[in-house]
Amino acid sequence: MKFGPVPLDEAEGAILAHSTVVGDKRLRKAIRLSSDDIAAFRAVGLKEVIVATLADDDVDENTAAERIAGALHFAGIEARPAATGRVNLHATVSGIFTVDKPLIDAVNTVDPDITVATMPPFAPMVEGQMVATIKIIPFAISEAVLEQVLALARQHEAFRMHAYKPFRVGVVQTVLPSIKDSVLDKTLRVTEARLGRTGSSVSNEIRTPHAAAEVAKAITELAADSDMVLVFGASAMSDPDEDVIPAAIRASGGEVFRSGMPVDPGNLFVLGERAGKPVLGAPGCARSPKENGFDWVLDRIVSGVGVTKEDIAGMGVGGLLMEIPTRPQPREPAPVPLHPEIHVVLLAAGRSSRMGGPNKLLALFEGKPLVRRTAERALASTAAGTVVVTGHQSTRVREALSGLAVSMADNPGFEIGLASSLKAGVAVLPQQAAGALVVLGDMPDVSSADLDLLIEAFRKSGGLAVVRAAHQGHRGNPVILPRSLFPAVAKLEGDTGARHLVEAEGLDVVDVEIGAGAAVDVDTPEALARAGGVPQG
Repeated sequence: MKFGPVPLDEAEGAILAHSTVVGDKRLRKAIRLSSDDIAAFRAVGLKEVIVATLADDDVDENTAAERIAGALHFAGIEARPAATGRVNLHATVSGIFTVDKPLIDAVNTVDPDITVATMPPFAPMVEGQMVATIKIIPFAISEAVLEQVLALARQHEAFRMHAYKPFRVGVVQTVLPSIKDSVLDKTLRVTEARLGRTGSSVSNEIRTPHAAAEVAKAITELAADSDMVLVFGASAMSDPDEDVIPAAIRASGGEVFRSGMPVDPGNLFVLGERAGKPVLGAPGCARSPKENGFDWVLDRIVSGVGVTKEDIAGMGVGGLLMEIPTRPQPREPAPVPLHPEIHVVLLAAGRSSRMGGPNKLLALFEGKPLVRRTAERALASTAAGTVVVTGHQSTRVREALSGLAVSMADNPGFEIGLASSLKAGVAVLPQQAAGALVVLGDMPDVSSADLDLLIEAFRKSGGLAVVRAAHQGHRGNPVILPRSLFPAVAKLEGDTGARHLVEAEGLDVVDVEIGAGAAVDVDTPEALARAGGVPQG
């Protein structure tokens, strides 16, 4: 496969490398260019276009992804149709996901252009949720490379959904004078809800004194009419051998496999069995609906995967749950409103180091400071709001913006680089912001109409694509980042800007031709003079 710019006369039939808006026509990435498409490029003055041209032994991205999906063995999972070189695989049942890590690692080692990403092993999934994705990075791969992957994929099962099997669960709660009935009642409600998501239910509950003999009797009674027994102690386990819960399991004729687990919260868990039925000593944190190590064991048992003392010993890596945030599933964006709000993030914190002294943002254009003129154009666009990020000479910049209906975000770390300003601006955007239109303060030829072209292209993309200004097929600024990239913005460091995110995150990119303004900035005294700016002290 050949990739790069070609003259328009040679581009018909080639694959378009980037989604592009040409006049009132949007051309999607990866389409084969027709004669009408070439005519549209010529109409806006373009002379070349970036394309991919396939060799005779190349397999196009969608076909390659579908062939890999067809070669992999899996159960309880379905492959969706390929699009943009990607096949997503979704659970057809609710349960626990397992994956053959060595097999997936081997597939991903063949060639960086072929990738398979999955959810973590033993992740609880619901029907319809994505569990894995196959992505071909370029527009095509060679047949020889594809055959290597297919040979590996056919060897044995890659992943499986283990469906939950509804259990009837007996519950024992021990009682001490210090524990209130309301606590026990709440524990039962939480347990019913915890079991309910797997289709399981509480068959019966027995409350006993906090003594091994009484608990053993309750375990025996409940095990006769249940698939599993859960024991909640009125006080925390202090001794893994002699404390009430492990002692009671043994006294009932059962066996204790392990007391304690390397998952926090969930340390004081007991794994046991009586007459082939699991008997679990619940940690105190299981009285709360918040995820803990008890959930991990419970889900494996109810799905038929099972758990051993060795499995529990291996849960320590990744077992610190207190600070793990909930995150959306990969490549499954949240619904975007019909008319998504776009907010401008105007970057005006830089030191103008290449100017040799004057702040370029305060240079006068037709009698106005450049930063004010840029802000006025942002406000005159269809964007829902504008936030200006200040840093270097922030007082003077804010004075230049006096009276304008913009929000301010100060970046005390502006000297670190562009990333800090981008993070500062995105961090203060409202929750309803579907995208951030990142505007550089030193681009004097970008108009309100140009910003509106970008905003319209973003809305046409459904609010999911990166939208980038371009000039004669070359990328420029401004750029719109969709909300799905905001978490990645928060992790940027140094002098890295939006371009890095566009290249690293793999989202659809729409290039919008806005003319020479996309490439004109005033970083130097010479550039400022050419653009018609007058530097101020």
